[in-house]
Amino acid sequence: MGDVTVTSSEGREKAVPPSVTAASRRVRRPRRPRLWFEILLIAVSYWTYSLIRNAVPEQKSEALRNADWIWRMEHHLGIAVEESVNHTVNSVTWLIVGMNYYYATLHFVVTLGVLVWLYRSHPGRYAATRLVLFATTAVALVGYYLYPLAPPRLMTGGDFIDTVVVHETWGSMASGDLKNMSNQYAAMPSMHIGWSLWCGLTIFALARLPWVRILGLLYPAATLVVIVSTANHFWLDAVGGMLCLAFGYVVAWTVYGALPHRLPRFPTGSTPENPENPAPRQSPDPRLDSPAEAQRPV
Repeated sequence: MGDVTVTSSEGREKAVPPSVTAASRRVRRPRRPRLWFEILLIAVSYWTYSLIRNAVPEQKSEALRNADWIWRMEHHLGIAVEESVNHTVNSVTWLIVGMNYYYATLHFVVTLGVLVWLYRSHPGRYAATRLVLFATTAVALVGYYLYPLAPPRLMTGGDFIDTVVVHETWGSMASGDLKNMSNQYAAMPSMHIGWSLWCGLTIFALARLPWVRILGLLYPAATLVVIVSTANHFWLDAVGGMLCLAFGYVVAWTVYGALPHRLPRFPTGSTPENPENPAPRQSPDPRLDSPAEAQRPV
């Protein structure tokens, strides 16, 4: 088969080697994920993410100045209600304690649960959807480095309540005895929002049952209420998380040529009944089923 030709901006035709177009097709073709590789990849990726996030210098003075600026900006926009929400929810002990545990656990549990569900039920879409999550997290690391930000509970000029400290609940790596193990001044963007919105949109796009799809959308909404009520983030931190997720979808679309939910549910050649073993490939031209014919130039 001859080279593929493309026309340059000057009108001249250039030959594109078949190996280049074939490589592009191979990258975009959904494949069945391998369990051992995915477990290793997720473990190494999260370890690397934590290492880099916590290695970002804790620029306390700059982070506090940025927090003051965010707080003034939200007052200017008329959306500075975080302090009122924080105090109101904190007055209901059972509710704020539940939110503290929500903040500490569901961030990981639900995200891993969605990855497992994708792996089992949507293997053809798994790699692209995972890429969205990884690209979202990677660009968030850039935000932590370029824009250190103190969470509301650490602001010097505010009257926010650190609900984990007050109620002595477990799980916050940024409060109490565990605060030295995590960078406390990496609040922008909020990956609680980035990850929960990734989960919610994935569930909404791929789940079949209407009530499951609704729950998918309620999850990031509930997470937004939690991060504000516990004084871990400003509203604008959530906007930063959404922008990071949008970047993740652009990366996946660029690599795969489509949004993840538009890809086939099962990899090419596999079947829902037996996704591990590919079905015999059917050639569009019956002559190519013959070895002699397959070697002829097309």
